[in-house]
Amino acid sequence: MKARSNRQAQTHADADVDARIGNAVIEVKFGVDAIRTLRTSLMQVAYAAGEDPTARGFIVLVDSPISEERLRHEWEKAATVLRGDVLLRLTICLQTPDRFLGIPHDPDAKTQRVLSEVVETERGRMHTTRTDYSFIIQKLLLHRWLTNPEPVTSEWLGRTAGCSYPAVARALNSLGSLVERTSDRRVTLRWFPEDVFARIAATADRARSTIRFADQSGQPRSVESHLRRLEKLSPPGLAVGGALGANHYDPGLDLVGTPRLDLSLHCPGKKPDLDFIQRLDPALKRVDDPLAPANVVLHAVRHADPLFTPRDGGLAWADPVECLFDLHEARLDQQANQFLKTLQRQRPAS
Repeated sequence: MKARSNRQAQTHADADVDARIGNAVIEVKFGVDAIRTLRTSLMQVAYAAGEDPTARGFIVLVDSPISEERLRHEWEKAATVLRGDVLLRLTICLQTPDRFLGIPHDPDAKTQRVLSEVVETERGRMHTTRTDYSFIIQKLLLHRWLTNPEPVTSEWLGRTAGCSYPAVARALNSLGSLVERTSDRRVTLRWFPEDVFARIAATADRARSTIRFADQSGQPRSVESHLRRLEKLSPPGLAVGGALGANHYDPGLDLVGTPRLDLSLHCPGKKPDLDFIQRLDPALKRVDDPLAPANVVLHAVRHADPLFTPRDGGLAWADPVECLFDLHEARLDQQANQFLKTLQRQRPAS
């Protein structure tokens, strides 16, 4: 559960923010460069402040490239739609080297200290400090190349990834001549060399904040048992990937049993919520050694559109590229190569 210190009565909306310290409701965002993410956080904190007339809300941006001028412009837009009594109790805070710059006003010294403590706590709880949009854009282009031959706009990439145009442009430039630009300024991949895929796959573990869990009871449950339990729990934003997902897209995949359960959790702009793991199986404990055996492995999906496919049972299927990364991460290289060849063979004609 999300930790709170010196809590007052918790409102329903408090569940969507990171901390409540006294009457301060605090949401921390790392590396945010998309205004839509800021707007979502602003509304979450506004909901909490609206339910509790004593609460003061703070949206704290850490390592964010958004300028003070742009934030003030966004504040002016928010002022036209938010209730006046709620707006008076909200502050957008941008972390600078020596203080939190507040919009519309700087927090007082006591609040500055509280915000610093919450930021450090949240930073320590995060597996990664910011979203790797270069990885996400490259993954989206590969997904598109394998599933749909039509070029896409930079606007589509930014909307699907949940990032700004400059982030899209940087990612496209890093691919150089692999990117084909049409006369109407849409983009697609010319091809996808194996060495480029290998380079992206090598960063997938970090970019997806992969977390591994192993059974500590000595009597591990089967993958099928865990999956049935998950279907009953039905955690939001969760999809099945790995060997099970790859086998869904390629029933002919050469698999002998299912070595582990790979799960993809949609959590754009925030840390993964791991509460459901304890409810799934109390014997599952986190292991940090990537070479140690794991029974359940969780991967964060940080793009705005998760690209999940509906699945019977309540959960969804992770997208094919996620499943491909899972096979590589599990060191099922033969199956990963077979699966990639199947995806290339099934690729729609342009």
